[in-house]
Amino acid sequence: MVSSESGRRWVIRGGAAAAVGLAVGLLTADWRIGATFAIATVIAFTVRSARRQSEVPRWRTPSAAQRRTEAQLKVMKRLGYRVLHARGIPGGNGQIDHFIVGRRGAFSIDSESWDRRLPLRNKLEKLYHGRFSKNERIDEALEEARTAERLISEEVGRDIKVRASLAIYGPTMPWDSHRLRGVDIISGTKVRKWLRSGSDRLSEDEITEIYQAAKKVLPARY
Repeated sequence: MVSSESGRRWVIRGGAAAAVGLAVGLLTADWRIGATFAIATVIAFTVRSARRQSEVPRWRTPSAAQRRTEAQLKVMKRLGYRVLHARGIPGGNGQIDHFIVGRRGAFSIDSESWDRRLPLRNKLEKLYHGRFSKNERIDEALEEARTAERLISEEVGRDIKVRASLAIYGPTMPWDSHRLRGVDIISGTKVRKWLRSGSDRLSEDEITEIYQAAKKVLPARY
């Protein structure tokens, strides 16, 4: 076990927890308090590791924004949502960062981290980050979702709708989500709330069917 990377990490964590427990036990002259702190240290290490762990292979590190969205989607998976990360668009260089399907429908999310110092503005159906137009990025996200929609529909033999979005971290938004040019612009921390806003009502069989079709027609990038 010690020869493996995972084993070495746990040896280090165990040693750190023991040291904390011993120090607290000596300071308080109560081994029970020391043991409590040691256990709390192990739990803290475990929670931190779970939050940092990504389903994307280590050699292709996802962006910080993608990791933050992925952490939220882990909760949705426990509620029955099916999730795919980093799926390519056949015939191009596009990528859907996160494809999700659940009872409320099918969704495409691209995660972005933008400068928090610059405000977001919606001016005449155009999105500006400071003085920089982000319409091209919106159009890319819409095109990716539309391609996924077409490919999945062809695979299952009926029309499937895929709701496109950009999850943005950094700048303050005057909204939790706002539909613009066919794409929902979401505050990155509100992804779970947005997913629950879908109007579709899919059965478990439909969820599985769409998930398997997406897995087949949208190749993994990594």
